[in-house]
Amino acid sequence: MIQTIADALAQQGYETLTAVQEAVTDPALNDQDLLVSAQTGSGKTVGFGLAIAPTLLGDDTHFGQAGAPLALIIAPTRELAMQVSRELTWLYGKAGAVVTTCVGGMDTRTERRALDRGAHIVVATPGRLCDHIKRNNINLDAIRAVVLDEADEMLDLGFREDLEFILSESPEERRTLLFSATVPAAIAKLAKSYQRDAQRITTVSEAKQHSDIEYRALNVHPRDTENAIINVLRFYEAKNAIVFCNTRAAVARLTTRFTNRGFSVVALSGELTQSERTNALQALRDGRARVCIATDVAARGIDLPNLELVIHADLPSNSDTLLHRSGRTGRAGRKGVSALIVPAKLRSKANRLIGGAKLKVEWAAPPSATEVNAADEARLLADPAWSDPIPEDAEGFVANLVEQFSAEQLATAFVNLYRARQSAPEELAEPGAPGDDKPRPAFGKSVWFSISTGRNDGAEPRTLLPMLCRRGDLTKDDIGAIRVQGSHSFVEVLETSVPGLLAALGGDMKLEEGAVLTQLDKAPDLARGPKPGGNRGPKPGGGYKGDRPDRGPRPPRDNYDPDAAPAPRKPRAKAADGPGAASFDKPKYDKPKFDKPRAPKGERPPKSHKTERSPMKPGATPKPKSGGETTAKPKAKAVWKKEKPAGDAPRKGKGKPTSSATTPGGEKSYKRASDPSKRFTPPNKIGKQGGKGGPKSK
Repeated sequence: MIQTIADALAQQGYETLTAVQEAVTDPALNDQDLLVSAQTGSGKTVGFGLAIAPTLLGDDTHFGQAGAPLALIIAPTRELAMQVSRELTWLYGKAGAVVTTCVGGMDTRTERRALDRGAHIVVATPGRLCDHIKRNNINLDAIRAVVLDEADEMLDLGFREDLEFILSESPEERRTLLFSATVPAAIAKLAKSYQRDAQRITTVSEAKQHSDIEYRALNVHPRDTENAIINVLRFYEAKNAIVFCNTRAAVARLTTRFTNRGFSVVALSGELTQSERTNALQALRDGRARVCIATDVAARGIDLPNLELVIHADLPSNSDTLLHRSGRTGRAGRKGVSALIVPAKLRSKANRLIGGAKLKVEWAAPPSATEVNAADEARLLADPAWSDPIPEDAEGFVANLVEQFSAEQLATAFVNLYRARQSAPEELAEPGAPGDDKPRPAFGKSVWFSISTGRNDGAEPRTLLPMLCRRGDLTKDDIGAIRVQGSHSFVEVLETSVPGLLAALGGDMKLEEGAVLTQLDKAPDLARGPKPGGNRGPKPGGGYKGDRPDRGPRPPRDNYDPDAAPAPRKPRAKAADGPGAASFDKPKYDKPKFDKPRAPKGERPPKSHKTERSPMKPGATPKPKSGGETTAKPKAKAVWKKEKPAGDAPRKGKGKPTSSATTPGGEKSYKRASDPSKRFTPPNKIGKQGGKGGPKSK
């Protein structure tokens, strides 16, 4: 191993390498293309960093001056690309490598300037790297190695064309390394197309369960899904936890709910900007946040050192996603817990996911409030603060507390202060089983009451129940059936609760809004009658719709004789058979188009394209033809509202002179076409002043 790389590993506390790291650093594979499949959390990032080190450095221990990049590392998501960049930065830090990132969501101008300054290793996402290649912002002529991290995920996200473009633009003499948790057929096809005699390395069986993760499936009631998550978080009190959801809306809802409950929460979803997502992960690493609510965007490659708990608030879509989500914990030899929240109706889906992943899962109920309090007590008693010495500046304060309060008072105050800093656990209902339709238990001996308000007054069970509970000092368990009629309602009350009800209402037995309660001697007759507007009424011709004549017994079908069947009906008479023939045999449109008989075709007058004008009114002047003259008086046009003085010259383009309108000085006036008194009025505008068909102005 190169000395600078070995020093960097020792500084990070690496004493031994993982199985995948040992496999890829075999000297016999220094010049080979690799197809590596390894379990999530097995140290693949450091593994391919060690694998390409001999290709990039050769016999040297330090990099030269940065110029065109020597290696491309391609990751499917922004978070994974930034994480790979951090890992390679410390791994190659003592060798003097310059690592640059090109990821979506960041400023392209900043990335272009960094590429112009030079870099030894470029870590990028497929889309942004393609963009830089097409804009000639990056020179790939010096590339010696290309690494595709989480290659199966990149194909699932639709980056096949981008990957093929990047590999086609890279030199053919490069090394190509594909790292993936699984190797489906698409990955094998990509490897065959762009790798040369690739060596397949499988360090751990792809279907084997991660031994450092404890899988638990929790049966919950559908209404207690979020409450169960709260209890799981409180029971384990993990340093870092991730709650996975399937949608952004669920992420927003849970983030708001848990923040209100006092958890330090950050959100991680695709709708956030890259800076917001980076800050969220950094808050988890720094300890400023303890719980991350995320979609599957965080399921690949994210490494949080203190992540101890993964909760699947929504079941994943397939077994691979389940493994990748759970693989965020139990990394590098650390222990972790993966909890699936399973409502009763999703029990079969959970079994399919677990079976597809070949996991050994413990089915149990979520932690109850009692179990959470017991876990708090155990953590409190194990706290090292019990054995810490008294601070020098607090000796007087401690002595004062011991003098003023008893041991029981001090312990009570300590427990209360401790619980005040924690979110209170939730009481959970019994989850039940899928399809478990248990009958409602018998209500018991009861007394019926009548309420003087019904459906016509807007009464409903959801309004009567709280009214009885408020005014009658009852609970919902004291009230049985509620039957709302048109003008009144009936309610069933447990017999043991009747004295309290009567005492609470007093002698007038009045409820809210003027409703009066009356005790009945026996249960009311609630037989259902005919529905309003039904079809049970008499028909117009008499009788009822349901009354039919007795047709006798139907003949058995097995004794059917085709020869005894009735003869077919005779055809109806046609129109030519007589005056009584049916009219439906006639053509549908049998009326002639014209009332008058048409002349034969040869005797018709020739058609003329010109239409004769109607005779002119008496005294009208005929319109002259083109080029002709007439003595008809031209039609008067609109005049200016304000006459110009005689000495002023007319404005250009505002009108034309006419012989009919002159100013007092004898000069011609100029008219405006916008005079409203002579505007054209469409024929349909009936009733307007001066319009066609309307009253004429006087």
